[in-house]
Amino acid sequence: MTNLPCVSILLPVRDEERFLPAALDSLRCQTLTSWELVCIDDGSTDATAQILADAAERDERIRIMSSSGEGLVTALNVGLAACRAPLVARMDGDDISHPRRLELQAAKMTADPDLALVACRFRHFPRGQVRMGMLGYEAWQNALDSPEAIMHDLYVESPFVHPSVMFRKCVVDAIGGYRDKGWAEDYDLWLRMAAAGARFARLPEVLFFWRERPDRITRTRPEYSAEAFRSCKMAHLRNGFLKGVGEVILAGAGLEGRAWSRVLAGEKIRVALWVDVDPRKKGRTLHGSQIVGPDDVSPGNWKMLATVGVRGARHQVRNWARSAGFSEGEDFLCVA
Repeated sequence: MTNLPCVSILLPVRDEERFLPAALDSLRCQTLTSWELVCIDDGSTDATAQILADAAERDERIRIMSSSGEGLVTALNVGLAACRAPLVARMDGDDISHPRRLELQAAKMTADPDLALVACRFRHFPRGQVRMGMLGYEAWQNALDSPEAIMHDLYVESPFVHPSVMFRKCVVDAIGGYRDKGWAEDYDLWLRMAAAGARFARLPEVLFFWRERPDRITRTRPEYSAEAFRSCKMAHLRNGFLKGVGEVILAGAGLEGRAWSRVLAGEKIRVALWVDVDPRKKGRTLHGSQIVGPDDVSPGNWKMLATVGVRGARHQVRNWARSAGFSEGEDFLCVA
């Protein structure tokens, strides 16, 4: 190839002989044909290496590298450094991309040069194996259909499925690529991009199919646990929303709120007040601080974190906080 591709596809893989052929087929079917596939074999011991070698022999757009089993973050950074296109699309070896995925994501980024990252709607498969929790996550993420919605829920959960995104290589390079900090490397990347002023968007089409499987690393690795996500959020909040803050209000005195109080205590941040809608809790104390009702607080000396973990309650908490005069992103933030 003499001309640089429009898109580099970044695909780290380890021991994926079962599903890799289908993933590669979905890339060969892309309507945008000006792409290169940068595959990083992270120490596979099955037939993955041979599958990649055969694919590269048939298609000169496929480039194979190795990171010798050093882990996902190393593999991602090795591959990212080798990507030659200005736009990088992530992909995993067990997922499927819609034929128009690269075309539509690249078109969106070309039309809006200020965008740093474009995601798309996704769908879990095989559908019969998907549990209610993941269906809820799918619905929540797909509903983040504007830059504003994405930013408002940025600290709730990871707003993007990592292998579904396309981003500008220069933006990710400028903040140092991927990091291994003991939590999800993709969520850490989104938070650093946002802190650097990056703009995000999501296409309305379902262009990515995320394979549900019990051994997916998001289920099995400690970096993707709820505790690790809270630690990641706290580290970034300390550099932004909670910088210099010594006391906060927690809206939600349930299990999630209590978990957050422990994280905050580790950062020497005191819970000044708890807010809870349950009238039976009002007037009690929790970890030395009073529990009050929603009508008893207003914007003032403390910033507030909404820590209600009950499904569907975030919308109610957000409406109450806004009606009470709290400004989202300035006075309060949803973190659950």
